[in-house]
Amino acid sequence: MALDTGRSPGFLLWHATLRWQRDIAAALAPLGLTHVQFVLLACAWWLNTRGEHPNQLALARQAGTDVKMTSQVLRTLEQKGLVEREVDPADTRAKRLRVTGAGAALAPRAIAAVERVDAEFFQPVPVEEAIALLGRLAHPEP
Repeated sequence: MALDTGRSPGFLLWHATLRWQRDIAAALAPLGLTHVQFVLLACAWWLNTRGEHPNQLALARQAGTDVKMTSQVLRTLEQKGLVEREVDPADTRAKRLRVTGAGAALAPRAIAAVERVDAEFFQPVPVEEAIALLGRLAHPEP
């Protein structure tokens, strides 16, 4: 039996995801960020603008990323001078995250670049339909 790849939702999603990831990577490369670095920086920046200074676990949950990988990527963002990890006075084992001035300047530029890619990529589909479908796929009801 031959696989009709044009009728396989999973296969089509795979190809759409690869195309979207390539477009995102191309938009972020001039800013010196990988996609996962962008997601973690943007989430940390967003939380900081709301007065929150999350620990690594809270940031990983917000971003939907693996905790160990989050720690490794945060180390890179710290080396780039975009975030600082400070010991949490309430729990000395935990580190609170603060986006630096350089990170706070870069995050909105990176978000704008990603939003341009998203607008172009999803242009063939009405925004509300795309959000509804992707929301159902990302968070299926029990």
